[in-house]
This record gives sequence, C-alpha cells and structure tokens, in this order.
Amino acid sequence: MIAAPRLAGCARGAGVDSSLAWLVAGIVLIITELATGTFYLLVLGAAALVAAAVAYAGGGFLVQVLVAALIAIAGVFWIRSRKLALATPAMPSLDVGQPVTLDSWVNRDDRLARVKYRDALWDAVVDGEFRGEAGEVFYIRSVSGNTLHVAKQKPA
Repeated sequence: MIAAPRLAGCARGAGVDSSLAWLVAGIVLIITELATGTFYLLVLGAAALVAAAVAYAGGGFLVQVLVAALIAIAGVFWIRSRKLALATPAMPSLDVGQPVTLDSWVNRDDRLARVKYRDALWDAVVDGEFRGEAGEVFYIRSVSGNTLHVAKQKPA
C-alpha cells in the first residue's frame, strides 16, 4: 500500500491552514474591491492579508482575528477621515441675500407667509422682528426646498 504524501503542518483530515484561508479571503476581497470601486473592501482585504501573515508566523487564531479587526477598524476610520477632508464644501445658494416683498400671510402666528421673489410667489418663514404689512421688504437668509427663510436684516 502506498502512503499519501503529507503536507507539513496538516494532520490527516485536517481543514485548510488558517493562513491560506486568510490569504484567499484577502485576495477575494481585493478583487471584489476592484469590481465595486469602494475602498472599504480594500481595507478589509489588506487586514485579511496581514492576518494571513500573522497565521503563517504562528500566531494563534485569536491573535489573527484581533490583528485583522484592528487593521480593519483603523482603515475604515482612515478612509472616512480622508473622505471628509477631501469633500468639497456645499456651494451657498445664490438666492441668499436677495430681497423679497411680503405678499400675504398664510399663518401669521406661525410666521408663514407668501412672498414675491423673481415675479413668483414663494412660501416663506419669517425670522426675527417684522411689521407684517404687504409690500414689506425682507432678505433671504436660507432656502429649504421650496421654502425661503427670510428676515428684515440682510445677511452678511
């Protein structure tokens, strides 16, 4: 009878070596990252590759998992900080600072009014002090959807 060759470090009937499992997981994650275009899978793949190195060096399974988790968490925080640092600030509305005239009140107690701006009537929320007479001039402070937030003082 011919004996089957034995691989070093693998007992007969044993499963896959953990370093090989981590290596395959890391490569699969990195390839998937290339298909999706998110950097999060790249970080997870790199963490799995480092865990494969720890497993190959003889580290226990708990050490492998902790190393992979720490690298993955640090990488996710790094990606989030880079995204925030590189994000372009929102462009302010071109309507801010433009004058509007009070046309009528929808609900004076709730400060909801209809104002005329660019030859159209808009819903508006009046901030601050006001007389509340038709034709009174306000200035746009902000725009929230189709509602203007207006006040007597022109924003700086």
